[in-house]
Amino acid sequence: MKPVRLLHTAELEMLDAARYYELQAPGLGIDYLDKIDSAIHDVEENPEQWPTIRFNIRRRLVHRFPYGLLYRIDTEEIIVLAVMHLRRHPDYWISRL
Repeated sequence: MKPVRLLHTAELEMLDAARYYELQAPGLGIDYLDKIDSAIHDVEENPEQWPTIRFNIRRRLVHRFPYGLLYRIDTEEIIVLAVMHLRRHPDYWISRL
């Protein structure tokens, strides 16, 4: 099993969204982070399960929230390029390749 590493920009996206959700309703930010953690665990367990969306980048959708993990499988690790909101600027992450 390869370890999963989030790019710093992906981690910032994740934390910004968690803060936003927590401001909307107490506990919602924690629920969001739990769903992200579950998605990361799924990717770590079976990285090739989710579809390739462009180049060699795969997307694992996050349950309950309109987000997806965009990741690539490298030789030694799985790199999460973005924790992307699915309804905003769909190609902003391409510069992270």
